Amino acid sequence: METDPIRNKVNETGIIAFDLATFKPEIEIVAFDLKPLLYMELIVKEKEFRTALAEVDFTAFNGKAVAVYCSVDAIIPQWVHMVIADKLYTETTLFKFCSEEELLHDLWESNVVNADITAYEDKKVVVRANPDIPVFLYMTAAKKLKPIVKSLLYGEIGMPKVIFK
Repeated sequence: METDPIRNKVNETGIIAFDLATFKPEIEIVAFDLKPLLYMELIVKEKEFRTALAEVDFTAFNGKAVAVYCSVDAIIPQWVHMVIADKLYTETTLFKFCSEEELLHDLWESNVVNADITAYEDKKVVVRANPDIPVFLYMTAAKKLKPIVKSLLYGEIGMPKVIFK
């Protein structure tokens, strides 16, 4: 009795995967809170601010992405952000006034937007489902892939949900 060879029906579909997890930034993201630099942790007094700033070891941020924020509700003059940017620029050029999560999302989205996707041209592409991926990235992926793919799917190669054909 002769048996048929085992066929991989998933491979036969011609669907290729686009995994958003591969675009997650690898750079370490750290936070820099302005609160300790404020007078009584409430307001900016220039002399005290500059004295406190001089004591910060900015070399600790070398090669990292820095999310600058203030954990207290204080009025921070714009020049303060420029002074912080000046200090951070000597150690890293990747910094932004936002939370660590916002910076991670911005960098992740930038990686997807700037990705070379020529390998997906005129192909059936499934964007892999992953509960750890921020939902906005699925919209970014759809916007990026729609103009070049033959069909766009979501989920897994074996059981995708059709987005468009």
